[in-house]
Amino acid sequence: MRRFLPLLLALVMLTSLAACGAASPASGGSSGSSASSSADPGEPAAPQVEPYTISDPTVKPAGDMVDGVPYTAWDGVVEHLFFHPVIAYPELAFDGDSESDGLDDYMVTVDEYDKILQTVYDKGYVLVDISDVWSETTSADGQPAMVRNTLYLPEGKKPLILSFDDVNYYPYMLDNGFTYKLIVGDDGLIWSEGKDPQGDEVISQDLDAVPILDKFVREHPDFSPFGAKGCLSLTGYCGILGYHTQTDTKSWSAAQETARQKEIEEVKPVIAELKRTGWTFGSHTWGHIRLGTKSMETVQADTKRWFDEVGSLVGPTTVLFYPHGERPDGDDWKKTGPVFKYLQSQGFRIFASVGIESFSYIKKDICAVICDRLHPDGTTLRHSRDRYLQFYDAKDIMDVNIRPQREIDWK
Repeated sequence: MRRFLPLLLALVMLTSLAACGAASPASGGSSGSSASSSADPGEPAAPQVEPYTISDPTVKPAGDMVDGVPYTAWDGVVEHLFFHPVIAYPELAFDGDSESDGLDDYMVTVDEYDKILQTVYDKGYVLVDISDVWSETTSADGQPAMVRNTLYLPEGKKPLILSFDDVNYYPYMLDNGFTYKLIVGDDGLIWSEGKDPQGDEVISQDLDAVPILDKFVREHPDFSPFGAKGCLSLTGYCGILGYHTQTDTKSWSAAQETARQKEIEEVKPVIAELKRTGWTFGSHTWGHIRLGTKSMETVQADTKRWFDEVGSLVGPTTVLFYPHGERPDGDDWKKTGPVFKYLQSQGFRIFASVGIESFSYIKKDICAVICDRLHPDGTTLRHSRDRYLQFYDAKDIMDVNIRPQREIDWK
């Protein structure tokens, strides 16, 4: 579990400096109009401060209070929402080409994402890390086993896990209105890099799910009382976080390896800053493979490659997010097949799929827990309004006018 992770607050801007204009947040790039947050280059930067003391949600606070706020035990459902990368420029994503409907099905826009964050915050949810919800222990018979932890939350609050699949920035995203890289700006914060519809470079904190959440927590620190942000679910076949850290098994030259090592060095500070500010990482397999149908040999080779090319950079993880939501061996709940056993032997303990509720089940025959996540996206905004009312009302969230004109159940 995490103990006393540091959390970064934004650089504090004096009103007089804000009125003077801002320097570029990252060297060599231009910023969007809402992304300029650095101080005047002729003035000293404002100090970085910690907004609150970060504690462990599984430890009962002394006196049941933290900074005057009462904390209570939570043994109910821990909700889990996951997103794919968010659409920064809907006019590019929904331009009527062959990919428009798929993007409509599986993504949300920046505006929709902003509204979802605000609504779950208003409804009393607080962020918790997935690895704090379950932990490994030793059972009465001396065998390793997973247990569900009691969480201690501010009174009246409800726990929420966030995870984000495919934070790799695949090639198709470049032409379809997404950002394509995370960077560390001159201010030490995480920013996104991308191009607007005119092809101009844009560096911003308002166009990508990761810096948007960072910014939201800086503005609403009580949304993350334990320092948690979300878990980034990474493949490896197109690199990670927008950097070309992958190899090609068909051909590989010394020049390609030199370029790859340069990308590796460039992504390291991004990983470090993400981890420092409460983000964690999970495997989505190296090749986004279907774990229910691939052979054991394929799964083993893919897993090794993920550890070699991704795990070596982001560090150990116990979390595996199933690509396509497809369960190992076809059914990981009612049986423990050879693929599941192999993956568990590689250190994975939390196995996450996709479902219609935040379901979880601690397996009795092996040290593992399986869980389902809910998926805010175009499909559920259109067709599952009632199921998500505990988080938000699709009528208030969905950008109906900019999405493809397809069927909506609740209209």
